Amino acid sequence: MCRVGRHVMRAPKPRWGARLARSVSVALWPQGPAFTRAGTAIQSGGAILTWTIMREMFDAQALFLALDAQREERSLTWPGVARELWEMSSELAKLRGEDHPIAANTLTNLTKRGDTSCQHALFMLRWLGRDPEDFVPGAPASTRATLPSAGPDRRLRWHLHATPRHDVPGLYEALDERRRDRGLAWPALARELRCGPSQLTGLRTARFAVRMTLAMAMTQWLEQPAADFIYAAQW
Repeated sequence: MCRVGRHVMRAPKPRWGARLARSVSVALWPQGPAFTRAGTAIQSGGAILTWTIMREMFDAQALFLALDAQREERSLTWPGVARELWEMSSELAKLRGEDHPIAANTLTNLTKRGDTSCQHALFMLRWLGRDPEDFVPGAPASTRATLPSAGPDRRLRWHLHATPRHDVPGLYEALDERRRDRGLAWPALARELRCGPSQLTGLRTARFAVRMTLAMAMTQWLEQPAADFIYAAQW
């Protein structure tokens, strides 16, 4: 905050991802318990210190830089990259017809927003030939796995919850089972993941996507590769 004449100027609040990124080593969480990966709360002077979940965050800025490096290497414009991302599933796009292609600003906004949807991130990762954990600093080797392969008649998609079309346990079911095993209510788990409880319970009926940073926080908390919840889909 600074004063200019009679007016007080306040610095804008950093976005969610930026706030967490600055808290890599330690963060104060006064609202309630926060936990390490092992689920241990560490208390100091009335504040809760969180460690692991802060370090192991999906780095959207690093993803943007990787996209930009490959774009420049291949002398592409951002609209050109967006076209290539969409054309990876050209047969599916022709079959479905009504889908909206990836827009160039979906890619360039990565660096502004510090995040993207978990489904859009899969287009980018597939184009790069990279795995999500490549962009999670400190991700343990046990949480790394290669993403499924997908031909031109498929797209990589997150399996957020069981559906009649894909009736196997998804990310929601895995979270629910693990939190029950640990005796956690949804609000307590939300504090661990630094999100609202409705963002977790809403997974059960989510129609499309959640933020990539949140999706990866969930998989890291589960100590599972993101690939466990990603499949080659026909939508």
